Amino acid sequence: MTMKKRLVALCLSAGLLAAVPATSFAEVDLVPQNLAGAPTFSAQSLQQLTWQPLNAGQNVQANLATQGQRLSNPGITGPVAAYSVPANIGELSITLTSEVAQNRVYAPNVLVLDQNMNPSAWFPANFFTYQQPGVMAADRLEGTLKLTPALGQQKIYLLIFTTPQDLQRTTTLIAPAKAYAKGTGNAVPDIPDPVAQHAAEGTLKLKVKTTSGASILVGPIFGSSASTPTVTVGNTATAAAPVAASAPAPKAEPMLNDTEAYFNHAIKQAVAKGDVDKALKLLDEAERLGSTSARKTFISSVKGKG
Repeated sequence: MTMKKRLVALCLSAGLLAAVPATSFAEVDLVPQNLAGAPTFSAQSLQQLTWQPLNAGQNVQANLATQGQRLSNPGITGPVAAYSVPANIGELSITLTSEVAQNRVYAPNVLVLDQNMNPSAWFPANFFTYQQPGVMAADRLEGTLKLTPALGQQKIYLLIFTTPQDLQRTTTLIAPAKAYAKGTGNAVPDIPDPVAQHAAEGTLKLKVKTTSGASILVGPIFGSSASTPTVTVGNTATAAAPVAASAPAPKAEPMLNDTEAYFNHAIKQAVAKGDVDKALKLLDEAERLGSTSARKTFISSVKGKG
């Protein structure tokens, strides 16, 4: 009797299943162990890459335009990112974030490979769902990989790439004025939402931590007893240094007319009610988002009230 070499078990978190992303992706049932639709990579092409170590408790950031690697392979486009992750520290939770910038975003795919460079799981771009901006986070695509490396392995590998099909798609964002109104409990304005075009480059952030209850087994059940020899892939890079402070964000683009009108109206209302603190907060938020008339509106409203 032939014994199965791999265990296939998937248990996506309830939070991920409950999320309803505001994107143009079609909803599909994701089974990361189904590799039928994933691009295939030869051992020779993988040997060309430098795999950056990514350790538990570490946060890394990569600008693919300047830090990405080139890999000539059918089914992918643009630069890729390649990471090695310790496989002997228990179950892993890896959060991957792709930030929106100037209405463009990189739609990542992740191919997970075991120690012997055998594909074990594929997370296509629609696994990474749109997350609205928050106090400490921008518009982004984000998803968390929960992996259980099989015993006997020292490392597993993550290959991050995008595809020509992904570049044909878009992600619908939330208008800044809507996000602000929701956050402050105000009426949400009826204005159009911006749309982000998918791009061949972008900024990625990865966060690795150990966890419990991970679901996807990576590697053969009997670990290093597999017949395929361990592959040394490129010259593994030295551990990444902590991410330096980010450069100042580029100046916001001018607001849409509807958004500008919304903030100006809200500032006038706040001043009329005598809530100058709220008006100042609205002014700060409006100017951060690119308003050119909010300050003039605030000053004229205060003078008119006086």
